[in-house]
Amino acid sequence: MGMKSNSNSTSKSDNNANDNKNTTRVVLNVYDLTPLNNYLYWFGFGIFHSGIEVHGKEYGFGAHDFPASGVFEVEPRKCPGFVYRCSVTLGKINMNPSEFRTLIENMANEYHGDTYHLISKNCNHFTDDISHRLSGKRIPGWVNRLARLGSLCSCLLPECVQVTTVKQLPEYHDCSEDEITESLSTASPSGSASGLDHDEQEKRLLSPMAGRTDNFSFVKEAPKHECVGGEKTLG
Repeated sequence: MGMKSNSNSTSKSDNNANDNKNTTRVVLNVYDLTPLNNYLYWFGFGIFHSGIEVHGKEYGFGAHDFPASGVFEVEPRKCPGFVYRCSVTLGKINMNPSEFRTLIENMANEYHGDTYHLISKNCNHFTDDISHRLSGKRIPGWVNRLARLGSLCSCLLPECVQVTTVKQLPEYHDCSEDEITESLSTASPSGSASGLDHDEQEKRLLSPMAGRTDNFSFVKEAPKHECVGGEKTLG
């Protein structure tokens, strides 16, 4: 009886240790895009970027010109190109790192850089989506209020948000020299936004690539499953 009791105790201890290892907070890290936020914030407005922190890494969504992952990871509260404002704890989850990696790579299939849109699919839509999938909670409404207002009337968007930011190619994306040259020439930091149409200006907003550092990397997409002759294969 004593040996069985000790075995049960050991098993429970191992399970508790695994639970503690897999338990992680889901944290929303919010950044300012303009000094005007110091005034707008108190009125419930602002122009913000956000990232979601899970298992010691922060994940965000940014724009580029290619049909490849726009989901990236950085050190928490250190997203290049933005000024950190605050963090909001959304809850705790019990998910091991490998399961979370599978989730974020699957989401990378849904959030390509060339699908970024200021009003309908921006970085805050991404963090709201992943927060809801992980914890069942939405991000605070004030974080993405500008986009919701803009969806009702685009003229509400302040002129200062319609700027061009430097974008970089995903590291793992195979591109021809002509594609790279064209992309870099159109993403020149000295270029004026006045020559871009409205859709291009929106797509280029909130791209974190401008101040890119070594701690920045894109999340690779999960392999897609294709049906061939009735059987599923990895694409």
